[in-house]
Amino acid sequence: MGNKKIQRSRMWKYFVDATAEIIEEEGIENVTIRKVADRAGYNSATIYNYFTEISHLIFFASMKFLKTYTDDVGSAIEKGKNPLEKYILSWECFCKHSFQQPQIFHAVFIKDLGNHPEKLLADYYEIYPSDLINFPEELKVILFERSVSKRGRSILEIASNEGFIDNADIDKVNEMTILIWQGMLTNFLNNRTTHDVEKASEITMDYITEIILNSSK
Repeated sequence: MGNKKIQRSRMWKYFVDATAEIIEEEGIENVTIRKVADRAGYNSATIYNYFTEISHLIFFASMKFLKTYTDDVGSAIEKGKNPLEKYILSWECFCKHSFQQPQIFHAVFIKDLGNHPEKLLADYYEIYPSDLINFPEELKVILFERSVSKRGRSILEIASNEGFIDNADIDKVNEMTILIWQGMLTNFLNNRTTHDVEKASEITMDYITEIILNSSK
């Protein structure tokens, strides 16, 4: 059983690494099963023994490009003096990196991956445990949550418990901040705005910060 697991992990890495190379060299939109198979040195049918669909393969490969974000977010949150400041700082870090890599963040946090996307995250960190090194223990729960909605809510719940925001406002604040980010990222990704990376991030954070401050006690 152990050898089978090792073999599966090795094959899994071949295909994920091949996909990541294609993303880096040609762009995420040019990833195909045939290209991945050719680069990994296997036929296309073999890939489906390890991945249900190409969106999962792209998801796993995209995760490899999130390391700069996961490295930054822990230190960013630690600068906050209270849960609301931590929430704002976590969004600031998220916006900064997501507008720098819009296709990657769309693949990981927005794209439909079918049922149980959270399991995909657990699978990724089982294969690449080194990506979790130096990541604060209390933030690993957030990191393993693919849903932006659930990730943000966990911090807002802490803010509510400590009296910084009304419990009744958690869902409203959480949903509004997410919709602002998703809307701006979608427009940015589809060339529906003239804003550059810095301006798109700045405007998004202005709106998010205003919502949070208006809802604080």
